[in-house]
Amino acid sequence: MLALIAGQGGLPAAIVGAAPGPVLVCELQGFAPEGLTPDIRFRIEHLGSLIADLTARGVEEVCFAGAIRRPLVEPGQIDAATAPLVPRLVQAIGAGDDAALRAVIGIFEEAGLRVRAAHEIAPALLPPEGVPTQATPDDTARADAARGAQIVAAMGAADVGQSCAVQKGQALAIEGVYGTDWMLESLRARPDAPGGLLYKAPKPGQDRRADLPMIGPGTVAGAHAAGLAGIAIEAGGVMVLERARVIAECDRLGLFLWLRGGAG
Repeated sequence: MLALIAGQGGLPAAIVGAAPGPVLVCELQGFAPEGLTPDIRFRIEHLGSLIADLTARGVEEVCFAGAIRRPLVEPGQIDAATAPLVPRLVQAIGAGDDAALRAVIGIFEEAGLRVRAAHEIAPALLPPEGVPTQATPDDTARADAARGAQIVAAMGAADVGQSCAVQKGQALAIEGVYGTDWMLESLRARPDAPGGLLYKAPKPGQDRRADLPMIGPGTVAGAHAAGLAGIAIEAGGVMVLERARVIAECDRLGLFLWLRGGAG
């Protein structure tokens, strides 16, 4: 059996819809997924008990999907099964995103649970390389995407963010702790002429079993509102939620979507 450790957004429901068998949906308290009723709700202070419950139910695999913010640990709520994990959890919460996820994955693996990537269960979330939209990137956009790849690689080395906005070789904004949507919102007030693109890719060396970057219809709307001309993502490294709708929205708004190969 597969257990889904679900956060916010539409990705958890997409995983449940694509899974070949039953899925036990486990919701971290305060981060309800869209369109799903959880089988289990748990607190981070009860993580050890959750893992014990999963193994008792015969769960062999887990998948992490959906957005969460770093939860605050309330010492008075920590149960006996979780107490031995507290030093690792505190260290993980204080680390960068990828380091934190690696630590949590390690805890599940040590309990004998195999951690599967979201795109492994739903491979359609990773579209092939190419430009599926009516609008296409010009030479300037292609140069901006190459620059975006350099910026995201540098950010990734510091375990910070997975996206940036670039125009004429200059970084307009980089993703921080508040995510891509907040970054795009910040661009609405920019004083210069519209243009440029959103670039998104995984961090170099990222554990792709969790927190693989993703775009969806909301990303398209945000990029358009920010005055960007299109979106470039690393083919095979960024999930596209509701792909048909994303392409349709790009076409309606006149944006390009470029699934960029490694060579550009």
